[in-house]
Amino acid sequence: MWVVYALLSALFAALTSILAKVGIQNVNSNLATAVRTIVVLIMAWGIVFATGKQHEIGGITQKSLVFLVLSGIATGLSWLFYFKALQIGDASKVVPVDKFSVVISMVLAFAVLGDAVSAKTIAGGALITIGTLVLVL
Repeated sequence: MWVVYALLSALFAALTSILAKVGIQNVNSNLATAVRTIVVLIMAWGIVFATGKQHEIGGITQKSLVFLVLSGIATGLSWLFYFKALQIGDASKVVPVDKFSVVISMVLAFAVLGDAVSAKTIAGGALITIGTLVLVL
């Protein structure tokens, strides 16, 4: 089932990029990111309340809260840089370079989380890296 969710994530990430590229024309990229963030905030809390999970907020541990806040900061910075790159660059080049985060995430998962390294993951990461370099150079 995780594959279905991952594919839906990829589909909506692709739509995000194309819709954002059209939406940021003649709009400051930081302002555009702020507008997008408000929409995401409303949607996320709407889902929390619609599913009745708001009562679980007190059960979040301090450790989880710290890492969720750090993840939120990283997300915000990623979005700000992404929107700026998307505003001044071609979406067909910016989006794949942004997705180089897959390789960085793989390396961090190996180093920090202790995920298993396999020939398949190394080959996949190498291919993504090569594809990114082809687009950049």
